[in-house]
Amino acid sequence: MRLRGCGPRAAPASSAGASDARLLAPPGRNPFVHELRLSALQKAQVALMTLTLFPVRLLVAAAMMLLAWPLALVASLGSAEKEPEQPPALWRKVVDFLLKAIMRTMWFAGGFHRVAVKGRQALPTEAAILTLAPHSSYFDAIPVTMTMSSIVMKAESRDIPIWGTLIQYIRPVFVSRSDQDSRRKTVEEIKRRAQSNGKWPQIMIFPEGTCTNRTCLITFKPGAFIPGAPVQPVVLRYPNKLDTITWTWQGPGALEILWLTLCQFHNQVEIEFLPVYSPSEEEKRNPALYASNVRRVMAEALGVSVTDYTFEDCQLALAEGQLRLPADTCLLEFARLVRGLGLKPEKLEKDLDRYSERARMKGGEKIGIAEFAASLEVPVSDLLEDMFSLFDESGSGEVDLRECVVALSVVCRPARTLDTIQLAFKFALQMYGAQEDGSVGEGDLSCILKTALGVAELTVTDLFRAIDQEEKGKITFADFHRFAEMYPAFAEEYLYPDQTHFESCAETSPAPIPNGFCADFSPENSDAGRKPVRKKLD
Repeated sequence: MRLRGCGPRAAPASSAGASDARLLAPPGRNPFVHELRLSALQKAQVALMTLTLFPVRLLVAAAMMLLAWPLALVASLGSAEKEPEQPPALWRKVVDFLLKAIMRTMWFAGGFHRVAVKGRQALPTEAAILTLAPHSSYFDAIPVTMTMSSIVMKAESRDIPIWGTLIQYIRPVFVSRSDQDSRRKTVEEIKRRAQSNGKWPQIMIFPEGTCTNRTCLITFKPGAFIPGAPVQPVVLRYPNKLDTITWTWQGPGALEILWLTLCQFHNQVEIEFLPVYSPSEEEKRNPALYASNVRRVMAEALGVSVTDYTFEDCQLALAEGQLRLPADTCLLEFARLVRGLGLKPEKLEKDLDRYSERARMKGGEKIGIAEFAASLEVPVSDLLEDMFSLFDESGSGEVDLRECVVALSVVCRPARTLDTIQLAFKFALQMYGAQEDGSVGEGDLSCILKTALGVAELTVTDLFRAIDQEEKGKITFADFHRFAEMYPAFAEEYLYPDQTHFESCAETSPAPIPNGFCADFSPENSDAGRKPVRKKLD
C-alpha cells in the first residue's frame, strides 16, 4: 500500500475564483508529529542557558503574570454577559494599555525580542472574527495578548489560579464539557458578538482545533464561519533555525518546549494580517465551503499545502496499541478518504466480518474499480478512485480486496492492532502462500506488516529473528502475539528505530477537547468517551 501521487483533490471553491484554484498536494510529513533533534553544539548551549538565563527568564515571566493579575481581577468584576460600554471608559483604556505592556514584557523576557507584524488588523466593525493558523503551540497566545481579543476556551480554564483571571479579562467564549448543549450555545454566542456591529471585542479563533507542525493546514472546523460574517485571516510564522516552538500530539511535551524555548538566545515570530475575507451568498449558506476557501487563502499566504486531515486522524495516528503507525504511513490518507465517502468507522467495524468473508471468498482474484465500489457499497467517484489507487501499486487497474479489509480494520480499531495482524495472518494462507498451520516466513511477515502499517517498504529481518527463537524459519500468529505481549514497544525498536518516538498517556478524560485556545465547538457529534492519545497541559 502506498501513495501514488493521487492526493486529495482540490477543495471546493465558490464560483468566484474557482477556475484558478490550484490543487494542493498532501503533506509529505505527518502533521501531528514533531521530531526535535539537537546537535552537540545546541545541547551545550541549552546546558549553559539552563544554568544562567533560563531561571532568570522564568522568574521574570512569573513576575509579569503576578503583576498583571490584580489589574485583570479588578477589570473583570461585574457580569461577563453584559455588553461592553462604548466607547470604553478611560480607566479601562489605561488597564488595557498596562496589561498589553506587561504581557509584551513577559514575551520579551522569554526571548521574543521582536514580534514582526505585517498587514493591518481590521476594526471590529470590519471583521468581528479573526481566524489564526497554523495552530502549533501555546506560544500562539502572543497575538492574543497583543490585541486583547476574545478567544474560545474550555470553561474549566476560568478556575486556573491567576491564568483564569487573565483569561476572563478578555471576555472569552467558554465551552463547557458538562453541558451537552454547550456547542450550540457557543455558536449562538459567536453569532451574537459577530452581529453586534463592533460593540464586543474581536474573537480570535484557531479553526484547525488542534496543534500541528505547520507543514500544512488541516481541515478547518466550521464554527467560526457559521455566522456568515466577514473574517480576517491571520497567519503565524516562527522562522527559527531550531524549532523549539512546535507542540504536537507526538513530540516534546509542554514543559520541555517551554524549557528549550527559554534556553534560546532569540525567538522569532511573525504575525501577518491578511485582507478581510467577505463571504459570498453561497459561502454564507455553506460554512464548510466558507472554511475551505479561507483555508486556501491562508495556505497560499504561508506557501504550504492544505489537507483534509483532521483531529480524528491525529487520534488514529497516535492511538495506543502494540503497533503504532509510522510517520510515513498512508493510512491517514486512507482514513481521510473513508470519511469522504461517508463510511462511518462505527458501522464499518460492525460490518468488518462481512467484508472479511467477502474478501476471503475472492481468494487471490483481483477486482476492478466497479466491483471495489460494490464491495464497499458506495458509488464510483473521484474519492473512491483515490482510495483504489492506494492499493493499485502496479497501476494495473486491479486490487486485492483483502488488503483493503486489513486497512479498514486499522481505521475502525486503531488501538487494537493485534486484532488487525491476526486478520492479516488469516489472509496469509491465500495471499502469500502460508503454511497449512498458518505459519509465515520472513517475506510473508513483511507483506503482512506493510499492509497493516500502510507503508511501501519495511525491513522485518531483526523482528523475525527475535520472534523465531528456535530458528524454524517460520512463525505463527501465536508466536507473534506472545512476543508482542512480552515486548510492547517492539515496533519502535525493530521496525523503525530511526524514528523519534515518545511515550503517551493512557489516562482518560471526559471528552478529548483539542489543545490550545480554540476548542472544537462546531455543531458536530462530539467524540465523547474516546481515549485521548496524549494528555496535554493547558
